[in-house]
Amino acid sequence: METETLEVEFPIDADIVALDKDDRIVVLIEVKIIQAQETAAKQRIADYMISWMKAALAKMSEQRTVIPYAMFVDTEQILIFKWDGVNLSEPVCSLNTGEILRSYQPDFGSKGIFGHTIETLVEAWLHDLAYHWKSEIPPASKKIAEIGLLPMLAGGTTKSGVKLGGNFIYRD
Repeated sequence: METETLEVEFPIDADIVALDKDDRIVVLIEVKIIQAQETAAKQRIADYMISWMKAALAKMSEQRTVIPYAMFVDTEQILIFKWDGVNLSEPVCSLNTGEILRSYQPDFGSKGIFGHTIETLVEAWLHDLAYHWKSEIPPASKKIAEIGLLPMLAGGTTKSGVKLGGNFIYRD
């Protein structure tokens, strides 16, 4: 993935992280409401956020903490990337945000959308993938399994609004 490299410092603010059953971070998730109307402007904002995620993952890797996946969520799409400690892949999975999140809030997208609402719904979806609390087959389960992420989510949890510092999460 061709993106500019940004410098990030600890602690790294993350919108959401998904943890496996052993409390290891398996996905760094950034959620953004993009207000721009022009396609090119929207793409520049998305590219910047993906570049920021790459820099954050690289900073974590410097501390020997490799987070294998990154997820970028906006009102239109959910993009999932793989991280190997050095390189961020092209999206390995692209999903329609509304199609996924309407399973947890049927009127999603029909009225104003706020960042914290999307974050809450993304966490509900990830918990459903991990525990099947709402659906026997949660939305996009097959695609998430195909990229190798589903088994990592099984039995895990999420944390929102966290600060990451190398191999640990700052907690209140």
